[in-house]
Amino acid sequence: MVPGTILTQYMKTSDFSFDLPDNLIAQYPPEQRGNSRLMVLDRKTGIRSHRMVHELPEILCGDAFRSHPRAARHPEVTRLPLLVFNNSKVRKARLIGTSVKTGTRVEFLLLEGIGDQWKVLVQRAKRRKPGSRYVFHDTNDNEIAQAEIVSPRSPIPDPRSPVTHSLLQFDRLIDDDWLDRYGHIPLPPYIKRQDAPEDADRYQTVYASAYGSSAAPTAGLHFTNELLERIAAAGIETAFITLHVGLGTFLPVRTENITDHVMHEETFSIDENTAEKIETAKAEGRKVIAVGTTSIRTLESAWFDGKLKTGEGRTALYIYPGYRFKAADALFTNFHTPESTLLMLVAAFAGREYILESYTEAIRENYRFFSYGDAMLIA
Repeated sequence: MVPGTILTQYMKTSDFSFDLPDNLIAQYPPEQRGNSRLMVLDRKTGIRSHRMVHELPEILCGDAFRSHPRAARHPEVTRLPLLVFNNSKVRKARLIGTSVKTGTRVEFLLLEGIGDQWKVLVQRAKRRKPGSRYVFHDTNDNEIAQAEIVSPRSPIPDPRSPVTHSLLQFDRLIDDDWLDRYGHIPLPPYIKRQDAPEDADRYQTVYASAYGSSAAPTAGLHFTNELLERIAAAGIETAFITLHVGLGTFLPVRTENITDHVMHEETFSIDENTAEKIETAKAEGRKVIAVGTTSIRTLESAWFDGKLKTGEGRTALYIYPGYRFKAADALFTNFHTPESTLLMLVAAFAGREYILESYTEAIRENYRFFSYGDAMLIA
């Protein structure tokens, strides 16, 4: 065993902790989309370099991303990488209700609709009993809906249980058009402010096309249409998958041992065109670069025997150190919260010690962290 490493079965959630000054948690996006710093990591050499996101076309045409062990079999191909994006669209999934019984204002995060019912996360969930009713108003204080909790938060007091949501039944159909009109952008809790009108644009990728996420696939927030055009002009191919971000992505790890955590299922879909692009790139020895942890989880979930399964699917894939990646060769991602499954995934990809050392350097260099923060590219 390499000195300083920890066997996976003995890894603790606390092994993925780090201290982050509050002033480095980005509360707002950069003034101009894409004007973010980029830390580039080379897993082979251990070298870190500091660039800007707008330099991506030049970076991706460099040797670190053109070369690949299998490329020698196909000297005729360009050997340029393929970028894979998650095109899921964030719905305005945060609603503020008022308890009919007590008048208390309660915040709900809608996760997944099932007819007139929605799986939700709710503040102080243990207090929200089945039968509790809530009323919702628009900005003019007009009543727009009522709802009732029809299931308990969790029937089993087990930290491994993936049942952590409530079920909320509305008195009317709640669809994406309704949410777009009355809902709020679901900014994460470490952004200590209310959502503003500009968040409806900035907490959404420019290529988002399929409603379904309760949080943004934040790695994609850095890409502008102009940057995508420059990437295409450089001869770098792109492809799009869909994974709707839900509990599986952002639920905290509450177990002491990382292997005891249970992921929630999330839905994804991959079309034939995307599968063909990715399979061709792999066959030609070109690097497949996942843009974001949701993209890499989708690719790894759907990759079987050198082929990418198409159509719709569900995944509860939990990636932590010890996992062997099959589909993705590189990763573009944001800086993630301590003790999260996202940080564990990145540590699995690049090595726990290397990632934590890189985070320490990012803190020293005053990088901006989390959803509206800077980015990392791991070769």
